[in-house]
Amino acid sequence: MDPLYQNRLHVTRRQFFGKSATGIGTVALASLLNRDGFGDAAPLGGLPSLPHLAPKAKRIIYLFQNGGPTHVDLFDYKPKLKELHGQPLPNGYVEGKRFSTMTGEADGKLMLAPVEPFKQRGESGAWVSDFLPHTAQIADKLCFVKSMQTDAVNHAPAIQFLLSGGELPGRPTLGAWLTYGLGSESDSLPSFVVMTSISKGTSCGQIFYDFYWGSGFLPSKYQGVKFRGTGDPVLYISNPDGVSRSMRRGWLDDISKVNELKLQEFGDPEIATRIAQYEMAFKMQTSVPELTDLSGETKATLEMYGPEVHEPGTFAHNCLLARRLVERGTRCVQLMHAGWDQHNSLTTELYNQCRDTDQPSAALVQDLDRLGLLDETLVIWGGEFGRTPFIQGDINNRPRWGRDHHPYAFTVWMAGGGIQPGLSYGASDDLGINAVENKVHVHDLQATWLHQMGIDHEKFTYKFQGRQFRLTDVHGHVVNEILS
Repeated sequence: MDPLYQNRLHVTRRQFFGKSATGIGTVALASLLNRDGFGDAAPLGGLPSLPHLAPKAKRIIYLFQNGGPTHVDLFDYKPKLKELHGQPLPNGYVEGKRFSTMTGEADGKLMLAPVEPFKQRGESGAWVSDFLPHTAQIADKLCFVKSMQTDAVNHAPAIQFLLSGGELPGRPTLGAWLTYGLGSESDSLPSFVVMTSISKGTSCGQIFYDFYWGSGFLPSKYQGVKFRGTGDPVLYISNPDGVSRSMRRGWLDDISKVNELKLQEFGDPEIATRIAQYEMAFKMQTSVPELTDLSGETKATLEMYGPEVHEPGTFAHNCLLARRLVERGTRCVQLMHAGWDQHNSLTTELYNQCRDTDQPSAALVQDLDRLGLLDETLVIWGGEFGRTPFIQGDINNRPRWGRDHHPYAFTVWMAGGGIQPGLSYGASDDLGINAVENKVHVHDLQATWLHQMGIDHEKFTYKFQGRQFRLTDVHGHVVNEILS
């Protein structure tokens, strides 16, 4: 038998389709080379069908507060809670509702008044607790959504649900979807960056799972790049002793040639990812040190973010880096701050959480506004759910007061990006237990975020395992009433 013919008989289906993708691989490589100066400037990825509509925002900064900030102590003022302090939960509020195993049956639980006083702030009259004096000062720049609802009652599923539209790991997160659909505005920094922090000495921290910024079934090039809080922000950003930049460039060129051959042979998108990420890593050796050098910031700017701004790994430091990242073209920055899980520490650790996050959050909004970036940057602040208006613990032991997880009503705020400022939208009942007016489900919030980025959430899909998936699953409506 002819050996060439025999070889063709042994070609697998995967090899056949891989070799037929050579043209696609060549185009992908040519695009990468264009970015390095070997041709005319090319779009930095994204889908040709996007945006579907004129975008109001170009980028998102998500200030995610892991653990569930207590809405009834921070934003959702309920005078009746003070009136009923120490009394049993009235009938009819929690029938048929599921709480965490720490609460079990909610009937009979005692109501707990807000720990600190509330005041109406600014011209909008938004209610903000004394826990957050800096946020209170910018209330007229914010849109408070006080009728949020979610499906999950525990942290990891609820966080994953908010970020990916599904409670189980394995689906793309918001930043991955945006990078896939809209591409990047920078070829020297990642389009999706994640930073994590936690208040010092907290006893209620949350685990930061990698799938909170994962790409799921999308190619891995779209996953978030996590910046570390200690040492170099990115591992191996510095060359080892004895290795020059030109030597590194030479090695990468040789590796890229080998990867190019495999890309042409198999057409595997993960090989294209490898080529792109090697190039990005090389460029980040220059761009990241420049990004993290705060010496060019004015004294007034640094003071605005608070005393911890100079300490890498703190929320304040990460907020300033977030502003510098979006200035340089990063599409989505996700800051995750843990420690809001106050089951028995409302009168202690809640003060620490607010102290560490209040000033930097407000400063970020003001700083973006000062630089003319807020109009095109959507800033989001919130957690995966709220906290119960009734107590967890002994009402007579104030140092151990706590509140359990509460998915039925909670508050998030947003600023910039075409969101109407000075607005409080939706409402919970008189005890802050159930959303009752203009209810906003997690999928509605996700649909609204995508809309502001110029994306119709129902049309923005990716086929996986025979089904068209989207961030909002098969639900969600844009909350037009909060749009400016």
